[in-house]
Amino acid sequence: MYRQHRERFLALLKEQHAVAVVPTATPKTRNHDSEYRFRPDSDFWYLTGFAEPESVLVILPSLGEDESDEIILFLRESDRDKEVWTGRRLGIDRAASELAIDLAFPIEELWTRLPDLLSGYERIVYSTGQDEETDRQMIRAINTLRRKARGGLRPPVELIDHVPLVHELRLFKDEREIECMRRAAEITTEAHLAAMAETQPGVREHEIDALLDYTFRRRGSTGPAYGNIVAGGANACILHYHENDQELRDGELLLIDAGAEWSYYASDVTRTFPVNGTFSPEQRAIYEVVLEAQLAGIEQVKPDVSFISIHEAALAKIVDGLLALGLLEGSRADIIEHERYKRFYMHKTGHWLGLDVHDCGYYSEDGRSRALKPGMTLTVEPGIYVAADDETVDARWRGIGVRIEDDLLVTEAGHEILTEKIPKSIEDVEAACRGAFLVGAQ
Repeated sequence: MYRQHRERFLALLKEQHAVAVVPTATPKTRNHDSEYRFRPDSDFWYLTGFAEPESVLVILPSLGEDESDEIILFLRESDRDKEVWTGRRLGIDRAASELAIDLAFPIEELWTRLPDLLSGYERIVYSTGQDEETDRQMIRAINTLRRKARGGLRPPVELIDHVPLVHELRLFKDEREIECMRRAAEITTEAHLAAMAETQPGVREHEIDALLDYTFRRRGSTGPAYGNIVAGGANACILHYHENDQELRDGELLLIDAGAEWSYYASDVTRTFPVNGTFSPEQRAIYEVVLEAQLAGIEQVKPDVSFISIHEAALAKIVDGLLALGLLEGSRADIIEHERYKRFYMHKTGHWLGLDVHDCGYYSEDGRSRALKPGMTLTVEPGIYVAADDETVDARWRGIGVRIEDDLLVTEAGHEILTEKIPKSIEDVEAACRGAFLVGAQ
Protein backbone atom coordinates (compact mmCIF):
# COMPACT_ATOMS: atom_id res chain seq x y z
CA MET A 1 0.00 0.00 0.00
CA TYR A 2 2.72 2.48 0.97
CA ARG A 3 4.78 1.67 -2.12
CA GLN A 4 1.72 2.43 -4.26
CA HIS A 5 1.25 5.72 -2.43
CA ARG A 6 4.88 6.63 -3.17
CA GLU A 7 4.45 5.74 -6.83
CA ARG A 8 1.45 8.06 -7.15
CA PHE A 9 3.32 10.84 -5.38
CA LEU A 10 6.39 10.25 -7.55
CA ALA A 11 4.32 10.74 -10.70
CA LEU A 12 3.20 14.14 -9.40
CA LEU A 13 6.77 15.09 -8.52
CA LYS A 14 7.88 14.34 -12.08
CA GLU A 15 5.24 16.73 -13.39
CA GLN A 16 6.64 19.42 -11.09
CA HIS A 17 10.32 18.59 -11.80
CA ALA A 18 10.60 18.38 -8.05
CA VAL A 19 12.25 16.37 -5.30
CA ALA A 20 10.40 15.73 -2.02
CA VAL A 21 11.72 15.84 1.52
CA VAL A 22 9.18 14.50 4.03
CA PRO A 23 10.13 14.38 7.74
CA THR A 24 8.11 12.49 10.31
CA ALA A 25 6.80 14.15 13.47
CA THR A 26 9.10 15.10 16.32
CA PRO A 27 8.55 13.65 19.81
CA LYS A 28 6.51 15.98 22.03
CA THR A 29 7.24 16.62 25.70
CA ARG A 30 4.36 15.98 28.06
CA ASN A 31 6.07 17.42 31.12
CA HIS A 32 9.67 17.65 32.30
CA ASP A 33 11.43 14.60 30.79
CA SER A 34 8.27 12.61 29.97
CA GLU A 35 7.03 12.44 26.37
CA TYR A 36 3.65 11.72 24.83
CA ARG A 37 3.26 8.42 23.02
CA PHE A 38 4.85 9.01 19.63
CA ARG A 39 2.65 9.23 16.55
CA PRO A 40 4.24 9.58 13.11
CA ASP A 41 3.38 12.49 10.85
CA SER A 42 0.35 11.50 8.77
CA ASP A 43 1.94 12.34 5.40
CA PHE A 44 5.12 10.49 6.32
CA TRP A 45 3.10 7.45 7.43
CA TYR A 46 1.03 7.58 4.23
CA LEU A 47 4.22 7.27 2.20
CA THR A 48 6.20 4.84 4.37
CA GLY A 49 4.16 2.93 6.94
CA PHE A 50 7.12 3.56 9.28
CA ALA A 51 6.42 4.66 12.83
CA GLU A 52 9.84 5.48 14.30
CA PRO A 53 10.80 9.05 15.19
CA GLU A 54 13.91 10.79 13.79
CA SER A 55 13.16 9.77 10.22
CA VAL A 56 13.07 11.64 6.91
CA LEU A 57 11.94 10.35 3.52
CA VAL A 58 13.58 11.73 0.37
CA ILE A 59 11.96 10.94 -2.99
CA LEU A 60 14.15 11.59 -6.03
CA PRO A 61 12.58 11.35 -9.50
CA SER A 62 15.05 10.41 -12.21
CA LEU A 63 16.75 13.37 -13.88
CA GLY A 64 17.38 11.58 -17.18
CA GLU A 65 16.68 8.46 -19.17
CA ASP A 66 19.86 6.82 -17.91
CA GLU A 67 18.92 7.34 -14.27
CA SER A 68 16.39 5.66 -11.99
CA ASP A 69 13.99 7.06 -9.43
CA GLU A 70 15.28 6.72 -5.89
CA ILE A 71 13.47 6.39 -2.57
CA ILE A 72 15.78 7.11 0.34
CA LEU A 73 15.01 6.90 4.04
CA PHE A 74 17.14 8.47 6.74
CA LEU A 75 16.53 6.79 10.08
CA ARG A 76 18.12 5.79 13.37
CA GLU A 77 20.79 3.14 13.38
CA SER A 78 20.45 0.01 15.47
CA ASP A 79 21.96 0.63 18.88
CA ARG A 80 21.77 -2.10 21.48
CA ASP A 81 22.41 0.21 24.43
CA LYS A 82 19.76 2.74 23.40
CA GLU A 83 17.24 0.06 22.45
CA VAL A 84 17.37 -1.29 26.00
CA TRP A 85 16.07 2.07 27.19
CA THR A 86 13.73 3.26 24.44
CA GLY A 87 12.69 0.24 22.37
CA ARG A 88 13.65 -1.68 19.27
CA ARG A 89 14.75 0.03 16.06
CA LEU A 90 14.44 -1.23 12.51
CA GLY A 91 17.97 -0.12 11.69
CA ILE A 92 19.75 0.72 8.46
CA ASP A 93 20.46 -2.83 7.29
CA ARG A 94 16.82 -3.98 7.31
CA ALA A 95 15.12 -0.78 6.18
CA ALA A 96 15.43 -1.26 2.41
CA SER A 97 13.99 -4.75 2.31
CA GLU A 98 11.28 -4.29 4.94
CA LEU A 99 9.99 -0.94 3.69
CA ALA A 100 10.55 -1.52 -0.06
CA ILE A 101 12.81 1.51 -0.46
CA ASP A 102 16.04 1.86 -2.43
CA LEU A 103 18.53 3.20 0.10
CA ALA A 104 18.77 3.85 3.83
CA PHE A 105 21.23 6.09 5.65
CA PRO A 106 21.73 7.13 9.28
CA ILE A 107 19.65 10.15 10.23
CA GLU A 108 22.85 11.88 11.37
CA GLU A 109 23.98 12.02 7.73
CA LEU A 110 20.84 13.73 6.42
CA TRP A 111 22.05 17.30 6.26
CA THR A 112 25.51 16.48 4.89
CA ARG A 113 24.09 14.29 2.11
CA LEU A 114 20.98 16.33 1.31
CA PRO A 115 22.57 19.18 -0.73
CA ASP A 116 24.02 16.68 -3.20
CA LEU A 117 20.74 14.75 -3.38
CA LEU A 118 18.78 17.92 -4.14
CA SER A 119 21.17 19.09 -6.83
CA GLY A 120 19.68 19.31 -10.31
CA TYR A 121 16.03 19.71 -9.32
CA GLU A 122 14.05 22.85 -10.07
CA ARG A 123 11.76 22.56 -7.06
CA ILE A 124 11.80 21.09 -3.57
CA VAL A 125 8.55 19.84 -2.07
CA TYR A 126 8.81 20.44 1.66
CA SER A 127 6.30 21.61 4.26
CA THR A 128 7.62 24.44 6.41
CA GLY A 129 6.32 25.34 9.84
CA GLN A 130 6.25 21.84 11.34
CA ASP A 131 9.54 22.04 13.23
CA GLU A 132 11.76 25.12 13.52
CA GLU A 133 15.07 23.28 13.69
CA THR A 134 14.27 21.16 10.64
CA ASP A 135 13.26 24.32 8.76
CA ARG A 136 16.58 25.96 9.64
CA GLN A 137 18.54 22.94 8.46
CA MET A 138 16.60 22.86 5.20
CA ILE A 139 17.38 26.52 4.56
CA ARG A 140 21.07 25.80 5.18
CA ALA A 141 20.95 22.92 2.68
CA ILE A 142 19.36 25.17 0.06
CA ASN A 143 21.96 27.89 0.70
CA THR A 144 24.69 25.29 0.23
CA LEU A 145 23.19 24.48 -3.16
CA ARG A 146 23.12 28.15 -4.09
CA ARG A 147 26.80 28.52 -3.31
CA LYS A 148 27.55 25.51 -5.49
CA ALA A 149 25.71 27.23 -8.35
CA ARG A 150 28.86 29.32 -8.90
CA GLY A 151 30.55 26.13 -10.02
CA GLY A 152 27.95 25.45 -12.69
CA LEU A 153 25.29 23.52 -10.75
CA ARG A 154 21.77 24.89 -11.06
CA PRO A 155 20.12 25.38 -7.66
CA PRO A 156 16.40 24.84 -7.06
CA VAL A 157 14.33 27.91 -7.86
CA GLU A 158 11.26 27.18 -5.76
CA LEU A 159 10.25 25.62 -2.45
CA ILE A 160 6.70 24.34 -2.77
CA ASP A 161 4.26 23.03 -0.20
CA HIS A 162 3.34 19.36 -0.26
CA VAL A 163 -0.32 20.04 0.52
CA PRO A 164 -1.62 20.31 -3.08
CA LEU A 165 0.19 17.06 -3.89
CA VAL A 166 0.14 14.62 -0.97
CA HIS A 167 -3.14 15.85 0.48
CA GLU A 168 -5.01 15.47 -2.78
CA LEU A 169 -3.75 11.89 -2.95
CA ARG A 170 -4.82 11.23 0.63
CA LEU A 171 -8.33 12.53 -0.04
CA PHE A 172 -9.09 9.44 -2.15
CA LYS A 173 -8.80 6.17 -0.22
CA ASP A 174 -7.74 2.92 -1.84
CA GLU A 175 -9.19 -0.44 -0.80
CA ARG A 176 -6.52 -1.16 1.82
CA GLU A 177 -7.06 2.23 3.43
CA ILE A 178 -10.79 1.64 3.44
CA GLU A 179 -10.23 -1.68 5.19
CA CYS A 180 -8.25 0.14 7.89
CA MET A 181 -11.14 2.56 8.33
CA ARG A 182 -13.67 -0.28 8.48
CA ARG A 183 -11.57 -1.89 11.20
CA ALA A 184 -11.42 1.40 13.13
CA ALA A 185 -15.22 1.69 12.77
CA GLU A 186 -15.71 -1.86 14.05
CA ILE A 187 -13.71 -1.17 17.20
CA THR A 188 -15.46 2.17 17.67
CA THR A 189 -18.80 0.38 17.42
CA GLU A 190 -17.86 -1.98 20.23
CA ALA A 191 -16.71 0.93 22.40
CA HIS A 192 -19.91 2.95 21.94
CA LEU A 193 -22.09 -0.08 22.65
CA ALA A 194 -20.12 -0.77 25.83
CA ALA A 195 -20.49 2.87 26.90
CA MET A 196 -24.26 2.87 26.35
CA ALA A 197 -24.66 -0.31 28.39
CA GLU A 198 -22.40 0.88 31.22
CA THR A 199 -23.88 4.36 31.65
CA GLN A 200 -26.31 4.94 34.51
CA PRO A 201 -26.99 7.69 37.06
CA GLY A 202 -24.07 8.14 39.45
CA VAL A 203 -21.38 6.95 37.02
CA ARG A 204 -18.85 9.68 36.25
CA GLU A 205 -17.78 10.88 32.84
CA HIS A 206 -14.21 9.74 33.37
CA GLU A 207 -15.34 6.16 33.94
CA ILE A 208 -16.95 6.07 30.50
CA ASP A 209 -13.91 7.85 29.05
CA ALA A 210 -11.69 5.09 30.47
CA LEU A 211 -14.00 2.38 29.12
CA LEU A 212 -13.73 3.84 25.62
CA ASP A 213 -9.92 3.97 25.75
CA TYR A 214 -9.76 0.46 27.20
CA THR A 215 -11.92 -0.93 24.40
CA PHE A 216 -9.88 0.84 21.74
CA ARG A 217 -6.56 -0.48 23.01
CA ARG A 218 -7.82 -3.94 23.97
CA ARG A 219 -8.86 -4.52 20.37
CA GLY A 220 -5.40 -3.62 19.03
CA SER A 221 -6.15 -0.07 17.92
CA THR A 222 -3.33 2.44 17.67
CA GLY A 223 -5.38 4.40 20.21
CA PRO A 224 -8.07 7.09 20.18
CA ALA A 225 -8.15 9.16 17.01
CA TYR A 226 -8.62 12.31 19.13
CA GLY A 227 -9.42 13.25 22.70
CA ASN A 228 -12.66 11.60 23.77
CA ILE A 229 -15.62 13.89 24.47
CA VAL A 230 -17.80 12.43 27.24
CA ALA A 231 -20.25 15.20 28.02
CA GLY A 232 -23.15 14.73 30.40
CA GLY A 233 -26.07 17.16 30.63
CA ALA A 234 -25.29 20.74 29.67
CA ASN A 235 -21.64 19.80 29.04
CA ALA A 236 -22.88 18.51 25.67
CA CYS A 237 -23.40 22.13 24.65
CA ILE A 238 -19.62 22.64 24.79
CA LEU A 239 -18.53 21.36 21.39
CA HIS A 240 -15.00 20.35 22.38
CA TYR A 241 -15.61 19.46 26.01
CA HIS A 242 -12.65 17.47 27.38
CA GLU A 243 -12.76 17.71 31.18
CA ASN A 244 -14.73 14.43 31.36
CA ASP A 245 -14.91 14.58 35.17
CA GLN A 246 -18.55 15.23 36.14
CA GLU A 247 -21.14 12.89 37.61
CA LEU A 248 -23.84 11.66 35.21
CA ARG A 249 -27.28 12.54 36.56
CA ASP A 250 -30.68 10.92 36.24
CA GLY A 251 -32.82 12.64 33.61
CA GLU A 252 -29.87 14.02 31.61
CA LEU A 253 -28.36 13.01 28.29
CA LEU A 254 -24.80 11.85 27.66
CA LEU A 255 -23.08 12.90 24.44
CA ILE A 256 -20.04 10.79 23.47
CA ASP A 257 -17.81 11.86 20.58
CA ALA A 258 -15.05 9.25 20.31
CA GLY A 259 -13.37 7.11 17.66
CA ALA A 260 -10.57 4.58 17.43
CA GLU A 261 -7.62 4.57 15.06
CA TRP A 262 -6.51 1.50 13.14
CA SER A 263 -3.04 1.72 11.66
CA TYR A 264 -3.46 5.48 12.29
CA TYR A 265 -6.65 5.71 10.18
CA ALA A 266 -9.40 7.40 12.15
CA SER A 267 -12.99 6.78 13.03
CA ASP A 268 -15.09 9.68 14.33
CA VAL A 269 -18.50 8.94 15.85
CA THR A 270 -20.94 10.79 18.07
CA ARG A 271 -23.92 9.31 19.83
CA THR A 272 -26.23 10.93 22.37
CA PHE A 273 -28.36 8.87 24.74
CA PRO A 274 -30.24 9.14 28.07
CA VAL A 275 -28.24 8.45 31.23
CA ASN A 276 -31.17 6.53 32.72
CA GLY A 277 -31.94 4.73 29.46
CA THR A 278 -35.17 6.55 28.55
CA PHE A 279 -35.55 9.84 26.65
CA SER A 280 -37.74 12.51 28.18
CA PRO A 281 -40.33 14.07 25.83
CA GLU A 282 -38.15 17.17 25.28
CA GLN A 283 -34.99 15.12 24.73
CA ARG A 284 -36.84 12.86 22.32
CA ALA A 285 -38.20 15.83 20.38
CA ILE A 286 -34.80 17.43 19.85
CA TYR A 287 -33.15 14.08 19.17
CA GLU A 288 -35.66 13.26 16.44
CA VAL A 289 -34.96 16.59 14.72
CA VAL A 290 -31.21 15.92 14.73
CA LEU A 291 -31.69 12.37 13.49
CA GLU A 292 -33.92 13.53 10.66
CA ALA A 293 -31.31 16.15 9.75
CA GLN A 294 -28.54 13.56 9.75
CA LEU A 295 -30.50 11.18 7.54
CA ALA A 296 -31.17 14.04 5.12
CA GLY A 297 -27.46 14.85 5.03
CA ILE A 298 -26.50 11.21 4.52
CA GLU A 299 -28.92 10.99 1.60
CA GLN A 300 -26.82 13.63 -0.19
CA VAL A 301 -23.62 11.56 0.00
CA LYS A 302 -23.18 10.24 -3.54
CA PRO A 303 -20.97 10.96 -6.52
CA ASP A 304 -21.11 14.41 -8.15
CA VAL A 305 -23.15 16.01 -5.35
CA SER A 306 -21.44 19.04 -3.81
CA PHE A 307 -19.99 18.76 -0.32
CA ILE A 308 -21.98 21.78 0.88
CA SER A 309 -25.23 20.05 -0.14
CA ILE A 310 -24.84 17.78 2.89
CA HIS A 311 -24.88 20.77 5.22
CA GLU A 312 -27.68 22.50 3.35
CA ALA A 313 -29.94 19.46 3.53
CA ALA A 314 -29.29 18.91 7.23
CA LEU A 315 -29.61 22.61 8.05
CA ALA A 316 -33.04 22.84 6.43
CA LYS A 317 -34.27 20.00 8.66
CA ILE A 318 -32.69 21.57 11.75
CA VAL A 319 -34.36 24.92 11.12
CA ASP A 320 -37.73 23.33 10.35
CA GLY A 321 -37.49 21.32 13.55
CA LEU A 322 -36.55 24.31 15.68
CA LEU A 323 -39.50 26.21 14.23
CA ALA A 324 -41.86 23.35 14.96
CA LEU A 325 -40.63 23.18 18.57
CA GLY A 326 -41.04 26.94 19.03
CA LEU A 327 -37.33 27.53 19.61
CA LEU A 328 -37.13 29.75 16.54
CA GLU A 329 -39.64 32.07 14.89
CA GLY A 330 -39.93 33.31 11.31
CA SER A 331 -39.37 31.68 7.96
CA ARG A 332 -36.76 29.04 7.13
CA ALA A 333 -35.26 31.22 4.38
CA ASP A 334 -34.93 34.29 6.63
CA ILE A 335 -33.46 32.30 9.52
CA ILE A 336 -30.84 30.69 7.25
CA GLU A 337 -30.01 33.93 5.44
CA HIS A 338 -29.37 35.77 8.71
CA GLU A 339 -27.88 32.71 10.45
CA ARG A 340 -30.24 32.99 13.39
CA TYR A 341 -30.06 29.22 13.80
CA LYS A 342 -26.45 29.52 15.03
CA ARG A 343 -27.63 29.96 18.61
CA PHE A 344 -28.48 26.27 18.48
CA TYR A 345 -26.40 24.91 15.59
CA MET A 346 -23.07 26.66 15.19
CA HIS A 347 -20.94 24.20 13.20
CA LYS A 348 -20.97 22.57 9.77
CA THR A 349 -22.37 19.11 9.13
CA GLY A 350 -19.20 17.17 8.37
CA HIS A 351 -15.56 16.98 7.34
CA TRP A 352 -13.12 14.74 5.50
CA LEU A 353 -11.89 11.72 7.47
CA GLY A 354 -8.75 9.62 7.12
CA LEU A 355 -5.31 9.59 8.70
CA ASP A 356 -6.33 12.79 10.47
CA VAL A 357 -9.72 13.02 12.11
CA HIS A 358 -10.23 16.35 10.34
CA ASP A 359 -8.52 15.04 7.28
CA CYS A 360 -6.76 16.90 4.53
CA GLY A 361 -8.18 17.90 1.16
CA TYR A 362 -9.74 21.03 -0.23
CA TYR A 363 -13.47 21.60 0.29
CA SER A 364 -13.83 23.78 -2.80
CA GLU A 365 -12.56 23.89 -6.37
CA ASP A 366 -12.62 26.90 -8.68
CA GLY A 367 -14.65 28.83 -6.14
CA ARG A 368 -17.34 26.17 -5.81
CA SER A 369 -18.06 23.52 -3.22
CA ARG A 370 -16.23 20.36 -4.20
CA ALA A 371 -18.14 17.52 -5.84
CA LEU A 372 -18.05 14.19 -4.02
CA LYS A 373 -16.23 11.34 -5.77
CA PRO A 374 -15.87 7.62 -5.04
CA GLY A 375 -13.11 6.92 -2.54
CA MET A 376 -13.69 10.03 -0.44
CA THR A 377 -14.45 9.44 3.25
CA LEU A 378 -16.25 11.94 5.44
CA THR A 379 -18.48 12.45 8.47
CA VAL A 380 -22.08 13.64 8.69
CA GLU A 381 -22.73 15.22 12.09
CA PRO A 382 -25.56 17.70 12.68
CA GLY A 383 -26.49 18.79 16.19
CA ILE A 384 -28.69 21.02 18.33
CA TYR A 385 -27.38 22.64 21.51
CA VAL A 386 -29.60 24.62 23.88
CA ALA A 387 -27.40 26.38 26.42
CA ALA A 388 -28.29 25.89 30.07
CA ASP A 389 -28.34 29.66 30.64
CA ASP A 390 -30.42 30.55 27.56
CA GLU A 391 -33.33 32.35 29.21
CA THR A 392 -34.94 33.16 25.87
CA VAL A 393 -36.32 29.60 25.70
CA ASP A 394 -38.58 27.65 28.02
CA ALA A 395 -36.71 26.05 30.91
CA ARG A 396 -37.63 22.54 29.81
CA TRP A 397 -35.33 22.82 26.76
CA ARG A 398 -32.30 24.26 28.51
CA GLY A 399 -29.15 22.20 28.81
CA ILE A 400 -30.12 19.70 26.10
CA GLY A 401 -27.31 19.00 23.64
CA VAL A 402 -27.62 16.37 20.89
CA ARG A 403 -25.21 15.41 18.11
CA ILE A 404 -25.31 12.33 15.89
CA GLU A 405 -22.29 11.52 13.73
CA ASP A 406 -21.37 8.70 11.36
CA ASP A 407 -18.47 7.91 9.03
CA LEU A 408 -19.22 7.45 5.33
CA LEU A 409 -17.44 6.27 2.22
CA VAL A 410 -18.52 7.63 -1.15
CA THR A 411 -19.03 4.70 -3.53
CA GLU A 412 -19.87 4.39 -7.23
CA ALA A 413 -23.46 3.55 -6.28
CA GLY A 414 -23.86 6.14 -3.52
CA HIS A 415 -22.34 5.61 -0.10
CA GLU A 416 -21.43 3.10 2.58
CA ILE A 417 -21.99 3.99 6.24
CA LEU A 418 -18.92 2.57 7.94
CA THR A 419 -20.44 3.02 11.41
CA GLU A 420 -24.01 1.94 10.66
CA LYS A 421 -24.01 -0.77 13.37
CA ILE A 422 -23.95 1.82 16.15
CA PRO A 423 -27.62 2.34 17.20
CA LYS A 424 -29.19 5.73 16.60
CA SER A 425 -32.96 5.35 16.31
CA ILE A 426 -34.83 6.16 19.53
CA GLU A 427 -35.84 2.55 20.02
CA ASP A 428 -32.41 1.11 19.28
CA VAL A 429 -30.62 3.64 21.48
CA GLU A 430 -32.84 2.85 24.45
CA ALA A 431 -32.33 -0.88 23.81
CA ALA A 432 -28.55 -0.35 23.67
CA CYS A 433 -28.72 1.38 27.04
CA ARG A 434 -30.18 -1.89 28.35
CA GLY A 435 -27.25 -3.80 26.84
CA ALA A 436 -29.33 -5.41 24.11
CA PHE A 437 -26.65 -4.97 21.42
CA LEU A 438 -23.70 -6.34 23.40
CA VAL A 439 -22.16 -9.59 22.19
CA GLY A 440 -23.95 -12.45 23.91
CA ALA A 441 -26.88 -10.30 25.01
CA GLN A 442 -30.29 -11.97 24.88
